[in-house]
Amino acid sequence: MKIKFGLGRACINPEVPISLAGYFNKRMWNKILDDLEVRAVVLKSGGEYAAIIQFDLLCITSRFYKAIEREVRRANIKNLSMKNILVCATHTHTAPNINGEPNSDKYIKFAAAKAVEALEAAAAELTPGELFGGMAQDHRFIFNRRYWMKNGVVVTNPGKLNPDILRPEGEIDPQIPMLGIKTEAGLSLLITSIVNHTDTIGGCGVSADWPGFMRRSLEKDMAPGAMVMPMIGASGNINHFDVSTDMDQTNYSEPERIGLGYAESIRKVWDKMTPVEGKGLTYHSRKVKSKVREIDPEEIAEAEAVMAKYPDIDVDSPESVKDLTSEDLAKGAPFALKYFANALLKLAARTEKPEFLLSCIKFGDSAVIASLPSEPFVEIGLILRRSIFNDRLCLVTSHGNSNGGKSYGGGYIPNSWNYGRGGYESTPRSSGYSIHTADILLANWRKLAEK
Repeated sequence: MKIKFGLGRACINPEVPISLAGYFNKRMWNKILDDLEVRAVVLKSGGEYAAIIQFDLLCITSRFYKAIEREVRRANIKNLSMKNILVCATHTHTAPNINGEPNSDKYIKFAAAKAVEALEAAAAELTPGELFGGMAQDHRFIFNRRYWMKNGVVVTNPGKLNPDILRPEGEIDPQIPMLGIKTEAGLSLLITSIVNHTDTIGGCGVSADWPGFMRRSLEKDMAPGAMVMPMIGASGNINHFDVSTDMDQTNYSEPERIGLGYAESIRKVWDKMTPVEGKGLTYHSRKVKSKVREIDPEEIAEAEAVMAKYPDIDVDSPESVKDLTSEDLAKGAPFALKYFANALLKLAARTEKPEFLLSCIKFGDSAVIASLPSEPFVEIGLILRRSIFNDRLCLVTSHGNSNGGKSYGGGYIPNSWNYGRGGYESTPRSSGYSIHTADILLANWRKLAEK
């Protein structure tokens, strides 16, 4: 398939004091381990345009999405608007927290401006090329992080070599669908979709995590000025921790090991990609309304009882959560119990219903890029790829577009059957959406796919 494309990128390292994202506690950044980027690609085929903007950030909050929308409107780039631009994030946990931090507004304004800077560069000159598709595979670095325990409940991250682990609760997805554009100079753009969490480092250093290592490694072997866009698939219940070993897997050498490993697997097959059949591209989107998380009166009464039982424990100050981990909840630690009870009661008072935007770029007759909001579980992505788009090469990007509204900074989207088993992803603190949200999203994807 013949296609024209343009590439742009900009550095979005923080320049103001701000905490890093993705944890219970504040972690003010204190050094740059490697650069964060915003990447933009503009695509044209058959007279139609589409664009993708990707950030090395934890997520795309609704407030951030609105800021990007304002900057795109101000820039007035010909043939481009938010009606044909897909925005996504790599979910790195070592990037600025853009949800409610004191300097969030400053950073949001800065990052949105950089995004449009990259988009303008991408749109300035389009180069002709040919679109190819293929599939890599790597199972070495992915594990379903929710485990059935001997006591009959599910625990997230139960700890390495835990003798009470029975088996993983769910699946993994080792496949890596890829789209690439080749020119006379060689492979100039590679878009991948990998199912894994982007949380391998910890600490207070800024980093793009393993997608950064993978991207930089592959770009060295591509055409001059080439770009890799590492989309993160549905990986809300997937991470890199191998509980069968006692290996330290939270350090800066871990993202290098994983990123270079993925790059190795992709290199083995990228010359085997085949041309995408058909002509032209089209951009499709659909707004989807869900509901606020259902909370039973019994759950509220239980949370109120926990709050009353531990009156002297402070769970509201930033300092109070500095040592909180998911393992604390699994163990039933008093602080964790009150922390999650407090979150449940706050959620019970929420009235804003989440609204998502699903987006899809269709290439010719045989390939699509499809978005999902927030942190969907792996099974949701598998259904999207293998059932709804089973006749096409499908790249899924999670953290696509906004996360549901100003009351939703993000959140996990489990399958409906994950609730009530245990694990912190399904708690109201971590999943403020209706327990039926996965089913609602997939039902709407089936309707959108009919187009």
